[in-house]
Amino acid sequence: MTDGRVVVVTGGGSGIGEATARLLREAGHHVVVSGRRSEPLRRLEQEIGVLAHPSDVRDPEAADGLVQAALAAYGRLDGLVLNAGIGRGGTVGDLSLEDWDEVMRTNVTGPLLLLRAAIPHLLEARGAVVAVASVSALRNGTSNAPYATSKAALLQLCRSVAVDYGRQGVRANIVCPSWVRSEMADRRMARFAAEADLRGEGVDGAYEEVTGLLPLGRPGEPREIAETIGWLLSPAASYVNGAVLTVDGGATALDPGTLAFDFRVAPRHDEVPGTPR
Repeated sequence: MTDGRVVVVTGGGSGIGEATARLLREAGHHVVVSGRRSEPLRRLEQEIGVLAHPSDVRDPEAADGLVQAALAAYGRLDGLVLNAGIGRGGTVGDLSLEDWDEVMRTNVTGPLLLLRAAIPHLLEARGAVVAVASVSALRNGTSNAPYATSKAALLQLCRSVAVDYGRQGVRANIVCPSWVRSEMADRRMARFAAEADLRGEGVDGAYEEVTGLLPLGRPGEPREIAETIGWLLSPAASYVNGAVLTVDGGATALDPGTLAFDFRVAPRHDEVPGTPR
């Protein structure tokens, strides 16, 4: 994007959202950042000149208000980055309905409400949408039912936009990161470090343990995901619509059944009855 377009970024106060806002501003675009926490948004507003609009887009009025704020400030809307999300774990048998409802409202209903508010203006601008899903939309892990289900739903919601509005000039694509250093991931790594007794290695040790089996052998950085989002929003991706891009260090390219033959890595076996050794 090189022509001063207007982009709304949800979950814009940290992690992938913040990195995306910074990248877009560096390219000369107008950016409206949204999130439920005001302080990081205001900080970003002061640092790089985005428009901070704290809001909870799970509320229909808040979603409409976010779009109207962009229109009031800049007169148009060219792009939408659906990045806000939360994670909750649990199996189908033990997850709480409260956690399920909160994940679905945040990760699926919130994007739906914002898309409904934004579509008329994206049609006018022949704009683009990028949803930040996860490799969990494509591959599952243990005790991950709410999060994985919500990200798979977000993927298909965005593809529905690609199919229904592509002929009218609106493109919609999805990025699926693996582990990326962010506040939310840091919290999960801190819990994992305690659970796995990493002996003082802390968050960095947890990232190393969790991503050690990936082909790239490390977590992603927010800027690496932001670069992909920026490209998908740009005219350089003008024929990319409904695509699912894995930005995951090779996670989804790996067949876990071959790991035993790779003597460079050492898969850990938990003490679970019946686990093969």
